[in-house]
Amino acid sequence: MPKLVHTGSVIIDQVMVVPSLPEPGGDVVATSAEDTVGGGFNTIVASVRDGLPVRYAGLLGTGDRAAQVRRALAEYEVEIAVPPATERDTGFCVAIVDASAERTFYTYVGAEGLENYGHLAQVRVDPDDLVYVTGYSFASEENADALARWLPELPAGTTVLVDPSPLIGDLPTDQVELLLTAATIFSPNGRETRLLGEREDFSEAVRVLRDRLPEKTALVARDGNRGAWVSASAADPGRWVPAFAVEAVDTNGAGDAHTGVLLAALSRGQTLVEAVERANAAAALAVTKSGPATSPTGAEIDRFLQVGTRKPVPSA
Repeated sequence: MPKLVHTGSVIIDQVMVVPSLPEPGGDVVATSAEDTVGGGFNTIVASVRDGLPVRYAGLLGTGDRAAQVRRALAEYEVEIAVPPATERDTGFCVAIVDASAERTFYTYVGAEGLENYGHLAQVRVDPDDLVYVTGYSFASEENADALARWLPELPAGTTVLVDPSPLIGDLPTDQVELLLTAATIFSPNGRETRLLGEREDFSEAVRVLRDRLPEKTALVARDGNRGAWVSASAADPGRWVPAFAVEAVDTNGAGDAHTGVLLAALSRGQTLVEAVERANAAAALAVTKSGPATSPTGAEIDRFLQVGTRKPVPSA
C-alpha cells in the first residue's frame, strides 16, 4: 500500500490568546494558552484521516516536547523512519493571537533542524509512495543540503509534492530552483503564486509560474476561497476547480487539509482534477472548525462532495 513520506518538521505549537501585544518591555496576561502538536502534523493528520498512511522522515529530538510529538504520531499510527537526535529536544513555535485574530509567531528550531543527508538516507521510499516537501525545511541549512542530495536519488516516477511555504520569498535563488525542479506536483497558495510569478494578478502569475516549472510538473495553485487552478503539465492549458461555499471560522488549517487529502486521493488513482476537487472539499470543511488538525475524515469528505455547494468558476 502506498505511503506518504513526510519530510517536514513536526513541532509543538504554544498558542496564547492576548487582548493586545505588549509594548517593548511590557507584559500582557493571556486569556488562554494551549500546547498542541503542529507544524507538519496537520498535513499528516489530513492524509491519515483520508486513508493514506504516513512514514515520517523528519528528525525528532529527545525530551518532553519530542515525547508529546511521538504520542500524537502514534495515535495516527505514523511510522517514524529516523532515530531521534539525543542532543536536543524537538523545537516549538509560540503563536500569539490578539483580539483582532492577528497572529504573531516566535519559533525555536530544535532537533528537526539538525537533520542531515545521513538521516534521510535511512528513509525507505517505495516506487508507489508519495513524498511531501515543504519550503519550511529550507530554513535550516543542514536540512536544505540534505534534501538537495536526497531528492534526486528517489525512485524514478516517485510523486513529489512541493509546498513552497511562506518562506519562499526569502529563500536564495538556487533553493527556489531546486524546489521548482524537484516537484512532480507544485502546490503554492495565492501569495506564493504571486511571489513566484512576480505578478499581482493571479492569472498572470500562474502563467509565469507555469513557464518556470518543468514540462511534466503539475501545478496546483490554491487561491483561498476561490478554489485552485490546475495544470497537469506544460501541454495542459489549465482550468479552475472552484471552491465550496462554507462559513469560515478559522482558515489556518485549509492549506494543510488540502495538501494531505490531495495526496491521499492521488494515491488511490484519482485524476489530478478529481483529487483537487476532493482536496477543495476537505479544505472547506476544515475552515468551519477552530483549532489545529481540523481536516475531516474520508467519510465526511464523501458526504460533503454529494451535498456541498460549489462556487462559480472564477472569471480570472
